[in-house]
Amino acid sequence: MIEVTQLNKSYGSVQALKDVSFNIAEGEIIGLLGPNGAGKTTIIKTLTGYLQPDSGQIIVDGLDVLTHTEEVQERIGYLPENAPLYPELSVQTYLKMMAGLRQIPETDVPARVSEAVIAAGLTEHLTRPIGELSKGYRQRVGLAQAILHRPRLLILDEPTVGLDPTQIVEIRNLIQRLSQHSTILFSTHILPEVEVLCDRVIILMRGEVKVDATLAELAGTNSAILTLDSASDDVPQVLTELEGIETVELLPATNGHASYRVQGTAVTDLTPTIYRAAAHHGWPVRELRRDVQTLEAVFNQLAI
Repeated sequence: MIEVTQLNKSYGSVQALKDVSFNIAEGEIIGLLGPNGAGKTTIIKTLTGYLQPDSGQIIVDGLDVLTHTEEVQERIGYLPENAPLYPELSVQTYLKMMAGLRQIPETDVPARVSEAVIAAGLTEHLTRPIGELSKGYRQRVGLAQAILHRPRLLILDEPTVGLDPTQIVEIRNLIQRLSQHSTILFSTHILPEVEVLCDRVIILMRGEVKVDATLAELAGTNSAILTLDSASDDVPQVLTELEGIETVELLPATNGHASYRVQGTAVTDLTPTIYRAAAHHGWPVRELRRDVQTLEAVFNQLAI
C-alpha cells in the first residue's frame, strides 16, 4: 500500500527527514512513533501530497505521490491533529459539505454519510452543532469525514491527543473497526496506543528510522527467567555449559524463591533448552519464561 524510499526533507538548516525508507502492506495497522520533532508530521504531509520532499520517492497504492497527487489523495482519508471542523455547522451539514468536497456523487451522499455516522458512533448527534460536542465526539466527526469516501488508506495524526481515558478507549475501538476496510497509519507519541492497536511500529528519532518491526519482534530478548523453589548451586555451571547460553545471574530473592536471569548469545527463545536441563537435573521449577522488554524500554534506549 505504501512504499517510501530514501525520503529527505529539510527546513532551512534543519533536516527533518534523513533517508527514510519503509513499506506498509495492505490491511496493516502501523504506528508511527517518535518524540516531538522526530519527523512524524513531516512524513504524513509528504504521504498526503501536502508537502514535497527534497528527494526520494513515495508510492501509494501503486501511484507516485509527486506525479499523481490528486489520484493518491482520492485514496486517502486524513485526520490531522487539529481536525478541520466548523463549530457552527451541525454534524450532518458538515459531513454533507465534506462529501461534496470529496466529489461523491449526489445520489450516493445519503448512504455515505449514514455509513460514516454509524461507523463513528454519531447517530444521536446528527443535528447538534459541532461546537457543542465534547472533544471526543469532535474527534469522531473528524474520523467520519476521513472515511466518507471509503479510503483504501487512512492516515491519523495524533488521533487521541487531549482526550480523557474514556474517550481514548472509544477512539481506539473505532480505529480497530475501521481497520477491517482500510490500511491505517497513525502517528503518536503515546506508547500504549501503539501496543494496543498496532501490528507493527516504525520509530523515528531525529528524522531517521531507528526501528521498523512487529511488536513481538521488539519484545523478544536474548534472555529468560528461571525461578526455582530454592537455590541450587549447580544451576549456573550446568546452564553456562549449554550451547547458546552465555551467562547466568542470580537475582534478588522473592518470597523465598531463587530466580535466575539466563542470558543467551543471540535473540532467541531459551526456555526449551532450560526446561530440558531442569527436567534432567530435577530442579524444582516454579516459573520459566522468556524475558521480554516493553515498548517503553525500547523507546528509551533509542532516545539516549
